[in-house]
Amino acid sequence: MNKGATLFILLGLFLAGGVYSFWKQKMSKSIVAVMAIGAVMALAAGLLRL
Repeated sequence: MNKGATLFILLGLFLAGGVYSFWKQKMSKSIVAVMAIGAVMALAAGLLRL
């Protein structure tokens, strides 16, 4: 596992935690959706780099 993959996976998990937090705080759905898309893209990039 290289550094790039690790960083992307950690970024994706961090953003996923933000999505969960924002969802619980009843933030606007558009912000949550954009953050969720970013989290999925970061996780996918990290997994593809493995």
